[in-house]
Amino acid sequence: MQKHIWWPIVISGIVIASAPFVRGGERHGVLKPEFQTSDRCVACHNGLTTKSGEDISIGLDWRPSMMANSSRDPYWQASVRRESIDHPESKPAIEAECSVCHMPIIHLQAKRDGRKAEIFAHLPFNSNNKDNAAAEDGVSCSVCHQIAKEKLGTAETFNGAFEVDDPEKGDQRSEYGPFAIDAGHQRVMQSSTGGFLPTEAAHIRDSALCGTCHTLKTQALGPGGKEIGAFPEQMPYVEWLHSDYPGRSSCQSCHMPEVHEEVAVTSVMGPSRVGMHRHEFVAANFFMQHMLNEYRGDLSVTALPQELTRAAARTVAFLQTQSARVSIRNLESSSSGLSMEVFVENLSGHKLPTAYPSRRAWLHVTIRDGNGRTVFESGTLNPDASIKGNDNDADPLRFEPHYQEITSPEQVEIYEPILKDSAGHVTTGLLSAVGYLKDNRILPSGFNKESAEKDIAVIGEAAEDPNFNDKGSVVRYSVSTGNAL
Repeated sequence: MQKHIWWPIVISGIVIASAPFVRGGERHGVLKPEFQTSDRCVACHNGLTTKSGEDISIGLDWRPSMMANSSRDPYWQASVRRESIDHPESKPAIEAECSVCHMPIIHLQAKRDGRKAEIFAHLPFNSNNKDNAAAEDGVSCSVCHQIAKEKLGTAETFNGAFEVDDPEKGDQRSEYGPFAIDAGHQRVMQSSTGGFLPTEAAHIRDSALCGTCHTLKTQALGPGGKEIGAFPEQMPYVEWLHSDYPGRSSCQSCHMPEVHEEVAVTSVMGPSRVGMHRHEFVAANFFMQHMLNEYRGDLSVTALPQELTRAAARTVAFLQTQSARVSIRNLESSSSGLSMEVFVENLSGHKLPTAYPSRRAWLHVTIRDGNGRTVFESGTLNPDASIKGNDNDADPLRFEPHYQEITSPEQVEIYEPILKDSAGHVTTGLLSAVGYLKDNRILPSGFNKESAEKDIAVIGEAAEDPNFNDKGSVVRYSVSTGNAL
């Protein structure tokens, strides 16, 4: 496995010059005074290695991430189109709202020009059209590094309502980073970036910066596009605030792993720094990284195949080691049956799963006899990716309840959110949703479900389950094994 990981790193270093970061062309200059695309930044922030030779290039870490590919994500594109079809009278507003965090440069430029941002006007991305470069670049360097500290952590900056410097400041527009920079290096960077003023700022490592986009409420739409309610679409930052993680671990601590040695953060006259964090933005969506790789031509993917393969492997490793811990307790067996408790502990600083409310995790429990024959199985994954026994997969108007005890293969414990519309029915439409019918996503340490605000509340049977709390989730299995040996 080690050899398969390291060869792509070597190859990446060889072919980087022929693999543009944006299809509008390398070094195409300033799109608008207030932003640059990533190709301008990686000219200096690639070619970085540790003393042991590990490649920690910022651009190569970022390029296969979901941040870099936020605008290429076909599920996101399909979701925007679906909502526009469901609510045709609100199409311009939907595209503008959904561009905020997936095509942020396009959104901010349109806002400055007094118009609404468009998404599908830029799709599919055209390698010969430089005007699309900003749309294609996703959550780009000069977006996050221009977010100002004003009002961070407050509702005023949620839904992507962060502030960036006024372009009228010209070459005094701040581009924030975590390190102090002397006047000489500052002048070099200011010249090479097209006028940004490199500025040391602690808030670039604050979870509140991430919370600007990762706290999102959508407005439910009724007939004629009338707003009929607000829906907490994703709340990982607010979930984190309600846990015991603040003060000991930030978003960046987990999703941007620290390099534990002195390294240069730029390949051009870069001094050694302590505390650099890798721009991997590792999370959970290895499936999408594989999809981006498979359909790279259709989706205008610029990350190299080996970069996406390596990023997906990192994502899987992250999930296997830092998301949850599963253990079996109080196992008892008899001649006719078996009982046990399955304990699931959340190792993250937010609900698990979190964010976009179509994600689910479930318990796949298999009991075999001494001959290896299966005598009980709950949570089987079918070839079409449905879960055997899941009511919601069998009927989209139903859903699987939260269980304290499972006694049948037709019962399966699924940790998930289930959305409801204004009539109280199950829906998967974000702009039809006004709330949740079920939310039993596993709670992080320190999360008090009794005092949690409405937007992050536990919903359904789990709210009354004494074994579902900030320590984890306990599900009892009481199973008849018949004459199994």
